[in-house]
Amino acid sequence: MGNTDKAIRIILALGIALLYYFDVIQGTLAYVLMALAIIFLLTSFISFCPLYKPFGINTCKTKS
Repeated sequence: MGNTDKAIRIILALGIALLYYFDVIQGTLAYVLMALAIIFLLTSFISFCPLYKPFGINTCKTKS
């Protein structure tokens, strides 16, 4: 997982957390989005997204 991918995931997770904090999102939608935010943070910290493998996605720059 590339650095840009990690940064985007962290920014999205923080955005979702702020929406929840300021009561913009509520109820079931809030819980689903917060779960997604936690997944974004977890995958950015471990630098691996399990969905990238089956789809052949690689956002990490390779050295040539």
